[in-house]
Amino acid sequence: MSKQVAPETNPAKEPVKPTAHFAGTHEQIARALSIAEFGVPAQAQPRSQGGVLIETGRDRLTLSTFDFQTAVSVTVPVETPVAKGYSLLDFAELKKALSATVAGETKKVAARTPVALAGDLLATEHIALPITTLDIHEFTHPPEATPAVVTVDAQHFLAQLNRVLRAAGRDDTLLTGVQMTLEGEKLTMTATDRYRCAVAEVPTTPAVKTPEEPMTTHIPGDVLGRLVKSLKFYDGLMGIGIVEGGVARTTLSMGDTTITMRSLEDRLPDLKALFPTECDLSVQIDRAAVVRAAKKCQALIKAKGENGAPVAFAWHGDKISLAPRIGTADDQARTKGMAIPSVNTHGSADVMRGRTLAFNPAFLLDALGTFTSDTLTLHLGRTVGPKPVLLTEGAEMAGAGYQHLLVPVRLAE
Repeated sequence: MSKQVAPETNPAKEPVKPTAHFAGTHEQIARALSIAEFGVPAQAQPRSQGGVLIETGRDRLTLSTFDFQTAVSVTVPVETPVAKGYSLLDFAELKKALSATVAGETKKVAARTPVALAGDLLATEHIALPITTLDIHEFTHPPEATPAVVTVDAQHFLAQLNRVLRAAGRDDTLLTGVQMTLEGEKLTMTATDRYRCAVAEVPTTPAVKTPEEPMTTHIPGDVLGRLVKSLKFYDGLMGIGIVEGGVARTTLSMGDTTITMRSLEDRLPDLKALFPTECDLSVQIDRAAVVRAAKKCQALIKAKGENGAPVAFAWHGDKISLAPRIGTADDQARTKGMAIPSVNTHGSADVMRGRTLAFNPAFLLDALGTFTSDTLTLHLGRTVGPKPVLLTEGAEMAGAGYQHLLVPVRLAE
């Protein structure tokens, strides 16, 4: 009879003792945690992924989080021992506890309150309490940040990104992302949901040398939406690094902060052909007036219970009005639209004689909200129908770094 051999068993890994030590101010730590939260999953599986990895040593504190899609690393100069220390603490609990330690203090006093961590013990001069430690063996460490290929002005980048995000889809298709392409010394951001399309450009400066070939990444819109909110106060240069092969990812670096986002596998279709280069009529309109008119029309549509009805621009010679398209043909004939101040900058209004240009009111207001100038220009062709209408900030069809396409609503004859 052969000898039986007991199967090998893996001994349970010993819990890792938290060893991170630092001393800083409440403002420093709270600000770092607010950025690190960008990489904390809403529902962590395993639970350890809902933690923040704290690494200390050589007068630097680094907070790292990773939700399998987005990795965040924030480094803060604080007092620490020379030897390295590590603690994986429950992020939500740490953030709430940090806030609780300065309860009852003024904002000014709270900001400069000294805060220290010893392993898992959070302390101020008045109070101390242990924070829940998580199993570091179950924590999936974030991928390495991608070195910056180019740098951009952060505020300009975020402002242009915010404009493009309005056009990103909200469903489960590949149209929910924002595609970014680095080519030469320009970053182009594009988003579409089939009914509108937005394209914004940002000038770039090579970090080392200008990329020889275009580099493209496609980031989920919901991730970028949270990014805009988290970094809206960041001022300075932002580095952008892109990895296209393998695990495609994009890293945004801002000083001692890096945010690495996993790219979507698919890319947007080529949308260049949708943007017209010629038109029969360009009309400059007062943006604030159109916003007011569109809101009134939208409210009237709701008041009449005709949700889904469009708003329509109508031409009366060289004058334009905007009205809700509701009710019967007789009702529409009796409805008076709000006058919109306008100036023809190219072509003749005869192109629109006897015609209307209708839009989904929510989409129109979204588009208007992406512009910041007092006026914007509609570029129209002789065939309106479902053909997209180009909106730009200036009179040129190429736009001033931003173009927005809006598909009109086909009206029943």
